[in-house]
Amino acid sequence: MIIRNACVYTEEGRFEAKDIYIEGMEFADQPRQEKEVLAGEGCIAIPGLTDIHFHGCMGADFSDGNMRAFDEIAGYEAKNGITTIVPATMTLPEELLQQSCEVACEFRKQQEAGKKEKKAVLCGIHMEGPFVSEEKLGAQNPDYVRRADQKMFDRMQEKSGGMIRFVDIAPETDGAMDFIRDNKKRTVLSLAHTGADYDTAGKAFAAGVSHVTHLYNAMTPFTHRNPGVIGAAVDAKAEAELICDGVHVHPSAVRMALKLFGEDRIIFISDSMRAAGLKDGTYTLGGQKVEVKGRYARLENGNLAGSVTNLMDCLRWAVKEAGISLTTAVKCAAVNPAKSAGIYEKYGSITPGKAANLVLLRKEDLSIKSVILNGEIL
Repeated sequence: MIIRNACVYTEEGRFEAKDIYIEGMEFADQPRQEKEVLAGEGCIAIPGLTDIHFHGCMGADFSDGNMRAFDEIAGYEAKNGITTIVPATMTLPEELLQQSCEVACEFRKQQEAGKKEKKAVLCGIHMEGPFVSEEKLGAQNPDYVRRADQKMFDRMQEKSGGMIRFVDIAPETDGAMDFIRDNKKRTVLSLAHTGADYDTAGKAFAAGVSHVTHLYNAMTPFTHRNPGVIGAAVDAKAEAELICDGVHVHPSAVRMALKLFGEDRIIFISDSMRAAGLKDGTYTLGGQKVEVKGRYARLENGNLAGSVTNLMDCLRWAVKEAGISLTTAVKCAAVNPAKSAGIYEKYGSITPGKAANLVLLRKEDLSIKSVILNGEIL
């Protein structure tokens, strides 16, 4: 395939008018033979996005632990330009989490065998629960919170076929620091759902944490005398996720995070739950009832319960409502998450030799014209 005259987001982080060549399932330097030609005039070509933190969509949730849910999720994400995914668990009983890990392992095996070709590529698992603090639950289920448990993590990692790429943890809880030191080379450790102060968070970063889950949400707030997790993360040069759905984080706080952390260390996420792509109504998340009205998903106690958007809509919101440049938004939604998940060698940029995953956006409104997944137009 040849995509002619598109405005292409390059690996250098800027846009250039150029052609894109695809051979088989990969980007190429030049075509080796005549192929299908796709007009790119009036379009912006960006890498397929990577969402490293979301729970579900279209009525399905990663923690449902069945193949139908995975098919529904991966299909919806691909159609919306999110071509690589790292879905997240919730705080649930271990047997349910293990079941989801087993299904994820089987789904990935089928993808590697050439099946599920029109689905977003499953590249890992984000273990958001259950090693969290009861002080900052957010939408996590208090009935299943537990201390950091090495044997449980090992069991889940085995069931998943080694796919757990992120583990969230509250560093002030019993056993957390030992868990961080013991696993810092095995997975990305992230501070989340934590009441840690600046000093405790700083010790966690020094011990091996390098990531912060949904910055600002479910953590100690930043103040000038008590900078908390956010201040410690800035000083430690950690990377941080931002939910850019227009609900979880104010536009000013998005802009501030980018100034504090820099555009190389901010990762846009959707944190979507099963209502994404569907109408208002009553749903569930982590075994708890959620009421969805408009852009808001809330538990009965009023806590936000994930988002009802997808990462491509988050990118658009960041550009149109928060005033973030498109080059920065693409870096935060496509490049940085792929690097964080350890998949940038194959995904995250329009580079010869990488998987041919890209999205053609119309310049006038950033709506999707085409999604190309593994060299094929969806």
